[in-house]
Amino acid sequence: MSSRRKAILASLIAILWLGAMLAAFWWFQARYIRPFEERTELFSGSQLRLPAELAGPGPIRLVHFWDPACPCNVGNQQHLGELVQQFAARGVQFYAVQKAGSTGRLPDNLQALQPLEALPGSEGLPASPAVAIWDQEGKLAYFGPYSEGALCTSSNSFIEPILEALVAGRPVRADSNLAVGCFCDWQR
Repeated sequence: MSSRRKAILASLIAILWLGAMLAAFWWFQARYIRPFEERTELFSGSQLRLPAELAGPGPIRLVHFWDPACPCNVGNQQHLGELVQQFAARGVQFYAVQKAGSTGRLPDNLQALQPLEALPGSEGLPASPAVAIWDQEGKLAYFGPYSEGALCTSSNSFIEPILEALVAGRPVRADSNLAVGCFCDWQR
């Protein structure tokens, strides 16, 4: 085989390989990578209440609202597990409210969250995942998303500073929030 034919064959193989790699990339991108939908939600906790057995003065209480079918939950589950590790030993109690009619369970690192039925006022929850935090006096200190953006980590979370302030005895009142993030409908 002449060197010219070898060069043409090598070029053809390289072009075919490059085409196969581009096709594989486009397939992967179309199947697994979804663009972040900028969805703005208003979280208003004016109607949200703890059940009677948890209401009133006591420990700081964090309630996680989640829907097992929502892919946005995956983005904050590791962060929520870190919150449980960090703050449960400091007296914060963790609860979870699962979307009505959904099936699924929390991952093993979140089994410490005590399940609750729907909270009074949670029917109007605009989206999930969401979090509500009550202070030691039993007043709603925070209601809204874990963070702003497509993914929640300790570096962009609203929750750590709020819990730190409450544990230190400082008051927090952020029961209504407007945020852009990864959310799923709660009411459907």
